[in-house]
Amino acid sequence: MVRILYTHDRAFMRKTFAAIDRHVEASSARLALRSEASAPDGPIEELSPRVVDAADYDRAVFDVDPDVVVENHRFAAEVLDDRPEFYDSYPVVHVRHGASVGRGEVENTTRDLADHVDVALAPGERWAERYREGFPDAVRVSVIGIPEADGLVGREPPRRRRLLYAPTNHNYGGGSYVRTADGVLDAVAGTGFELRFRPHPADRREEPGRTVTARCKRRIEGMSNVTFDDETSPQESLRWADLLISDYSGIVTEWLHTGRPLVQLTDVVADRSVPALGYRTDRLSPSALETVYEEGYPPDVADRADQGLEALGIPMDGCAGERAAAEVMACT
Repeated sequence: MVRILYTHDRAFMRKTFAAIDRHVEASSARLALRSEASAPDGPIEELSPRVVDAADYDRAVFDVDPDVVVENHRFAAEVLDDRPEFYDSYPVVHVRHGASVGRGEVENTTRDLADHVDVALAPGERWAERYREGFPDAVRVSVIGIPEADGLVGREPPRRRRLLYAPTNHNYGGGSYVRTADGVLDAVAGTGFELRFRPHPADRREEPGRTVTARCKRRIEGMSNVTFDDETSPQESLRWADLLISDYSGIVTEWLHTGRPLVQLTDVVADRSVPALGYRTDRLSPSALETVYEEGYPPDVADRADQGLEALGIPMDGCAGERAAAEVMACT
């Protein structure tokens, strides 16, 4: 018997559920809603039904008959041909996979999920305020934090001159990747830094990011201080690195749990600004990397970063997974 059913449409979204499920006291399983999201390995059992339309989704949920469905996607609104009927029969909890800080994701979430979510778990007060404005009054909104970042809290930095480059995706996030990937490699070439180069999963399989990724992978093969990170989850690289190079990707809000320096690339494709959560630049240089790594932020940058972090209102105590699990268990 499965009491908690997690559903997701991307393989990398499993990390959120794993961080929550370790704290639940009920049987659980996972349902992948796209073939490319299937990944049978992991701590949560994956069910086998193939989902291509609303009827398939309904059939899978009704066959399992869980107490609660936990979603971290907008699959129904984006892909399905109709509204699944199970939304009227089971409580639905929505939890974000990560928390992008500049992509309009909050508005998309409240627009697409307002007709069926019962409990919305917000990463921080910034999201909760907009959830309360955008969701119907009947939706319970609870601030939990970011479950997948719990393991980053309180870890000592390696201090091994290690950099992680991980911007948001091009097609869906309008991030900096296609404009900055080559420049990042230029900035670390021949330096004493070690870099892990991590494109978003979408930029490894979809154009134009796929071409950029292929070109950079060829170049990386000839660089002794750069490796390509092709893992589904960024967790190991987040623990490994001393400094993150990104933009407004959801990986930024995970990284903030480490207390380590962040360099934000502001040369993004989308017509939006990059929130000030670290040292910002439109063109990376070896000297800037050296300064931020060795000395941290200048005082004005540190003040802006502190103000930005306070505005996000993310609890960073390592207990987000426990709070999320409690909300899910309350629905069983």
